[in-house]
Amino acid sequence: MVETLKPALLLFMLLNPFLLVVYLIDLFEKVPAQLFDRIMFRATVISTAVFVVFALVGDVIFRDLLQARFASFQVFGGVVFLIIGLRFVFEGNEAIPGLRGEGAHVAGAIAMPVMIGPGTIGASVLAGENLGPIMAPLVIVVVVMMSTLVVLALKRLHDWVRPRNEPLVERYIEATGRITALVVGTFAVEMILTGLNGWWTTR
Repeated sequence: MVETLKPALLLFMLLNPFLLVVYLIDLFEKVPAQLFDRIMFRATVISTAVFVVFALVGDVIFRDLLQARFASFQVFGGVVFLIIGLRFVFEGNEAIPGLRGEGAHVAGAIAMPVMIGPGTIGASVLAGENLGPIMAPLVIVVVVMMSTLVVLALKRLHDWVRPRNEPLVERYIEATGRITALVVGTFAVEMILTGLNGWWTTR
């Protein structure tokens, strides 16, 4: 049971729906609930499919197909998240729309890089190694769906609270955005260091 919970908790932590709200705040404010549900559903399907593939094949994609080390992916992913973290620091929540596309492409833009990233892919690989080819996909589906349901519930809460107490919502978003910048930046540096360490040990 513990071995099942560890990868599940790791993936849920990396998909933290409370921080995910900050990435999606412009959609929270502009998009009706029903349309937001459809966008999140498509993003969830895309993300789940990618996580399951990596859980089943591990780093074989990098080693055999791409002929690149997983460490290289970690370094690149860390650089991407470092840029996102820096934009958060200097631009605040205004940085978010520039990180995603608009219109028909918004679901894919939420999936990558908001949901799919070096951390969540690494957690999926870990789940595949620890839980096996049957249990790992099941755990991934459950965790991603739980995270998505929390985001949808927060969207409803946002729509209910904002007309009644807009300053409270704005203070929450501002505070959470600053925390997100620190978390994203710290995680980005850790991913770069982990990738460099992995590269050094396998050079």
